[in-house]
Amino acid sequence: MNAEDLFALPENFPFPSYFKSGDTPWSWIPQIGQALESPDFASHVSTPVDLPSGTVVLGQVFLHPTVKLSPNVVIHGPAFIGAGSELRPGVFIRGNVIVGEGCILGNSCEFKESLLLNRVETPHFNYVGNSVLGNGAHLAAGVICSNLRLDRQEVWVSLPGGKVNSGLRKLGALVGDGAEVGCNTVLNPGTILGKRSLVYPGMAFGGFLEPETVAGAKTEILRVNRR
Repeated sequence: MNAEDLFALPENFPFPSYFKSGDTPWSWIPQIGQALESPDFASHVSTPVDLPSGTVVLGQVFLHPTVKLSPNVVIHGPAFIGAGSELRPGVFIRGNVIVGEGCILGNSCEFKESLLLNRVETPHFNYVGNSVLGNGAHLAAGVICSNLRLDRQEVWVSLPGGKVNSGLRKLGALVGDGAEVGCNTVLNPGTILGKRSLVYPGMAFGGFLEPETVAGAKTEILRVNRR
């Protein structure tokens, strides 16, 4: 599986040389830190002088001038937040996070070592760790991207041809472009959701979900009829 099977990297996305379409999608995770250590990122670093009440920005952080910042946001760099994105109250960014354009990072959401492409919506009570969220992906309230196995061993990913060792001890979810995840669902470590796929609310889902299919309440996989 290649990253291009899940994600279309926007033409205007920062650091394109670090996120190649022919790479495996999970290999993008360690590249986040590499991109944010690059001279290109250092040239972008720019933090507003006047921050909302209770908002704290530490380390190297780039906030586009059009970013909407709310009170009581905490950002630990390195981090890059793209144009027109919105950070609502209680957002906690723990480093090595790249956010594209027009994203919503909602109240009481935590992000760590993750890549959010354009127009991602994570509006309420989400945890996103060691994950990639594709263009237009949406996590409903309470969705958790679990990134660590209970035995703390390396995460294996399930593919149509079998299981593959990612080589990563921490790997959350790889959520394809336009995918949707229902409220209070847990995505187990190494979950892969194909483009425009859907996961019902209240599930513990793991493995691979093909594009334009639904993981239902009884875990059956149903074809999506979407335009």
